Amino acid sequence: MLPSQALLPAVVFALTALQALASDTFIAAVYEHAVILPDPTEEPVSPDDALALMNKNMDVLERAAKEAAQKGAHIILTPEDGIYGWQFTRESIYPYLEDIPDPVVNWIPCTDPSRFGPAPVQERLSCMARNNSIYVVANIGDKKPCNSSDPKCPSDGRYHYNTDVVFDPQGKLVARYHKYNLFRSETQFNYPKEPEAVTFETPFGKFGIFTCFDILFYEPAVVLVSKMQVDTVLFPTAWMNVLPFLTAVEFHSAWAMGMGVNLLSANTHNTSMAMAGSGLFTPEGAAAYHYDSATEEGRLLQAELSTHPRLSPTYPPAINWSLYATSIKKFPGENNSFPGAVRKDVFTFSELRHKAGNYTVCQGDFCCHLVYQMSNKRKDEVYVLGAFDGLHGSLIKYHWQICTLLKCPSTNLSTCGQPVDTAQTKFAMFSLSGTFGTSYVFPEVLYSGVQLAPGEFEVLHDGRLKSKQGTSKPLVTATLFGRLYEKDLPHPLRTSL
Repeated sequence: MLPSQALLPAVVFALTALQALASDTFIAAVYEHAVILPDPTEEPVSPDDALALMNKNMDVLERAAKEAAQKGAHIILTPEDGIYGWQFTRESIYPYLEDIPDPVVNWIPCTDPSRFGPAPVQERLSCMARNNSIYVVANIGDKKPCNSSDPKCPSDGRYHYNTDVVFDPQGKLVARYHKYNLFRSETQFNYPKEPEAVTFETPFGKFGIFTCFDILFYEPAVVLVSKMQVDTVLFPTAWMNVLPFLTAVEFHSAWAMGMGVNLLSANTHNTSMAMAGSGLFTPEGAAAYHYDSATEEGRLLQAELSTHPRLSPTYPPAINWSLYATSIKKFPGENNSFPGAVRKDVFTFSELRHKAGNYTVCQGDFCCHLVYQMSNKRKDEVYVLGAFDGLHGSLIKYHWQICTLLKCPSTNLSTCGQPVDTAQTKFAMFSLSGTFGTSYVFPEVLYSGVQLAPGEFEVLHDGRLKSKQGTSKPLVTATLFGRLYEKDLPHPLRTSL
């Protein structure tokens, strides 16, 4: 007897789970979404108008989920702000929020939509997962009532949280995460009282989840990887690219390599806000990525990833990030240094004046070392070795140590550190290292046109970021980002609550 229509999703899920259990890999998808935005307003729209806008975006996400599932994907990740956009006031965001319960309630909104009150967005996301037999990850808004007995209760009697939700292939809510590190413009949301380390088990590994700005901080990002030992991190984001170091694909790929996990990164796409760049990143580099700043089109990416990357024979060995740099003498060149600003961070730079050489540049006790050979020394392009050791950020400050081989926008040294995304110089080899005071260092190489270089460089066990056989494309930057979490300043907004 054939299974009824109601049982089909469960049957397909069971077959999918068995298939995943039999494999050391799984197929993951991310969708970079060009969000349909509401008209700007400080006054709340009606609930019907809010839902109509969200349904337009979910129409697009549902097509992406269906396509991913048809191509064999087990999970699809969608972006932060992907259902209703951004730039809301606290009042105007309210019609877009739903009450999202703790997943322990064992709830399938698709089959029991009114159990916790009106939840049309959760219902549709649940059905999206159930009808396509795929895990669906989305970012929405959670509202929670509070009263005067809570001294931190907002004056309007409710908390608003920037929230990620995960629905399994049966449509069950299996994870809910409240963003802990809000970006400075997210005044429509509240900070959770405590950081959340949200994980969930799947037939293809242990997953963790956090959102956008969270990736730069110890909680929850490092906690999930180092203490909770997740295999894969889900990362909805609305990342505004900042050249030369903090483009989405560049830093997210670097983070995955530095932390030794899979990172699924789905970015919002909006070129006027410099939002672009998504990917599926592994400890060995990018499995698939896309960066497009010229169009306003969405993009579905898909790749086969290791279920348990730490058990992979290609998993990178443990790295002592300061071993090489602290063992060598300073080479000539450090006395020719000059200051230069990358946004508001004052670096110490040293110009690479020759086709090949050994250079050291220091900022205080922190030193960066470079051995290099250019394929051709051009007179119209200038490169520098740079070092930075200090607090980064305007309102929320966190501590970086950075070593970088960086192209300047022009031959005028005063421009070094300003945004640049194109180059014409290739390198026959380079080896970059630093005297890092942390084990959390993230390596990346960025080519001209904001392109990554997967497979073309390696990090040796002694902390050297080294090209394998030169650069196949012109180089914009090779960078080691170090994070000294213990030197971060207290969060000024969260501690004032």
